[in-house]
Amino acid sequence: MSIDRKILLLPGDGIGPEVILEAERVLECLNSKYSLGISIEKALLGGVAYEESGDPLPQETLEKADWSDAILLGAVGGPRWDDLPSEKKPEKGLLRIRAEYDFFANLRPAILSKYLVSASTIKKELVSDLDLLIVRELTGGIYFGEPRGFIEKNKAINTMVYDEEEIIRIGKVGFEAALKRNKKLCSVDKSNVLEVSMLWREVITELAKDYEEVQLSHMLVDNAAMQLVREPKQFDVIVTGNLFGDILSDISAMLTGSIGMLPSASLNESGKGLYEPVHGSAPDIAGKDLANPIAAILSVAMMMRYTFDLEDIAQEIESAVDSVLSEGHRTSDLESEGKLLSTKEMGNEILTKLEL
Repeated sequence: MSIDRKILLLPGDGIGPEVILEAERVLECLNSKYSLGISIEKALLGGVAYEESGDPLPQETLEKADWSDAILLGAVGGPRWDDLPSEKKPEKGLLRIRAEYDFFANLRPAILSKYLVSASTIKKELVSDLDLLIVRELTGGIYFGEPRGFIEKNKAINTMVYDEEEIIRIGKVGFEAALKRNKKLCSVDKSNVLEVSMLWREVITELAKDYEEVQLSHMLVDNAAMQLVREPKQFDVIVTGNLFGDILSDISAMLTGSIGMLPSASLNESGKGLYEPVHGSAPDIAGKDLANPIAAILSVAMMMRYTFDLEDIAQEIESAVDSVLSEGHRTSDLESEGKLLSTKEMGNEILTKLEL
């Protein structure tokens, strides 16, 4: 019996359409090679959706998202929409789709290819063989807490809220990830000043009793930010809340030399996933065929792994990327030495490896 795997592509804004096109070509290649039963739909999200419909997350997009097993997103936002009301901003569309499907568990690996060690701004000995995972809670915390908004013209409020169940479920994702890796988990909070973090630390500590094989540590977020730069390989899996995870994952991304290299997965409890490169919309290079498509392509690998349980195919994609890098192929965000390729050319090189 054939399996129908339904994927929704949301190219979004800026460089999003360019990198998603290369990811789509990878999906089509794999579908043809292995008869995966992949069906692809496309829809609008973000600034382009607002321009078309007046809504950064139109109803038509939600209907297609309902149909899909997995969603692949490019990027949203850009300065052209900065002056829109808060509810109309492109980023609100992204926050809403995360909340709509309860994509609460955001997995952000930071893996440095041995062929890109010199691209990192950190000393080689500190980042060689770097392989860490940040597990970020994605549908709670200060980005979703109420009350929020402008109280008056020159005064605004945001509220950081977590309850025990939210912390337990993201904590379990962190502990389970640690079990599959090196059995080390660092929980990051700000429990010296925030009551929310006091609860976070208390719940994670209690949860650790169910995972005796995992070595649990706690770290304050300001120290964690410093330690990621000072000694990043001390970490294996980090679990943290929405705001802290947003900041720490961007720090960890830059350890690898370019944010254009890193994918992410946002999962709900049923396995449906939203997959996206960590980078933003980069409007300054949009339409110039300069963007690095590797993060989007590696997001496809994460999709194969986490939603479709196709580990062999996930590894095949990752190996193809690594092989291309080993031959010295680079996009402009990476080190200057090597064969400089456009977005399309980098996609072509990776496809060549996958077609073998």
